[in-house]
Amino acid sequence: MTALVVHDARKVDADGLVDEFWLVTEGGTIVASGSGTGWHEAARAPGATVIDAGGHWLTPGFIDLHCHGGGGHPYDDGPEEMLAALATHRAHGTTRSLVSHVANPLASLRESLAIVADLAAADPLVLGSHLEGPFLAVERRGAHDAEFLREPGPATVEELIGAARGTLRTATIAPELPNALEAIGVLIEAGVVVGVGHTAADYDQAARAFEVGARLLTHAFNAMNGIHHRAPGPVMAAIDNPEVTLELILDGLHVHPSVARLLFTAAPGRVALVTDAMAAAGATDGDYRLGGLNVTVKEGLAVLSGTSTIAGSTLTQDAALRVAVGQVGLDPVHAVTALTHTPAKALGEDHRFGRLQRGFAADAVVLDHEWHVRTVVADGRILG
Repeated sequence: MTALVVHDARKVDADGLVDEFWLVTEGGTIVASGSGTGWHEAARAPGATVIDAGGHWLTPGFIDLHCHGGGGHPYDDGPEEMLAALATHRAHGTTRSLVSHVANPLASLRESLAIVADLAAADPLVLGSHLEGPFLAVERRGAHDAEFLREPGPATVEELIGAARGTLRTATIAPELPNALEAIGVLIEAGVVVGVGHTAADYDQAARAFEVGARLLTHAFNAMNGIHHRAPGPVMAAIDNPEVTLELILDGLHVHPSVARLLFTAAPGRVALVTDAMAAAGATDGDYRLGGLNVTVKEGLAVLSGTSTIAGSTLTQDAALRVAVGQVGLDPVHAVTALTHTPAKALGEDHRFGRLQRGFAADAVVLDHEWHVRTVVADGRILG
């Protein structure tokens, strides 16, 4: 195995900042790291690839728990479109992804889950599926087609779990629906991380879902009741449970930066930045499809055509990082942690992803001083 060496970087990850940082990878794993000149010997090895970071930022590869497409390509239109969309997000630093599925007919969902299972078997950068629909509240459905929403009966849940062949990693449920708590139990037993979202639930209903094992809040504040001083809602239920990770779409449009700052303060180390991106991410304004619905994108804002309903985002994770540092005012360590270690921990993968140290996956992103991506390393390979 040939080595890949990155040196002279300003490392930032959940462990903090280190200047003059270097790392060495072999076979998809970081095998050594440090600061100073300890990389020289590895760089002299036959066939070694050497990247001089030139004092720029070096972060772990970004992880996206929630995404529907990018580069003009949706995730729900076959494997070629999925791969093209994944390539767009990888170019922006996302080295490990879940593929999210909107509400569709069960036959379509089974097919999409099976496609992702095949992709995950062939490509370690695909971590599996996120089933966002169909178990959602009609009144909080957002950009999900109401025709395809349904109650989470255990038999239906088992059917979708089986179609994913062990690659269904997360699922979103509105906990106030009939059979929802039983379905949460079925999903947890299958090793699926359950998120509360697209819900009309109050504080108590959401808190009960977290008590029985739900561990995610799907895109906090969006498609749910907000925080009211006499009706705190799902966001406060998630904040109050230290086991829950809160997804946040940090594009400056879905959630105001001041509210995002409040969330990071209230739930330190538990906010995971996600894109919830649709096909227009990394592409141009215009007309798109999301599942069975038409979406119009203007100045980067995606809405259901003819409405003001937000339909996913046009976000990439590097852009979310720039908003986190530049608009929210987060310390870079906390911002990068929300893109790396926190989502890894939500999946139970924080022993493999989210840090730049020996034994972790060889996923890293070199960014310039303004947090724009320069080089992406995924599974020990330079992308692009």
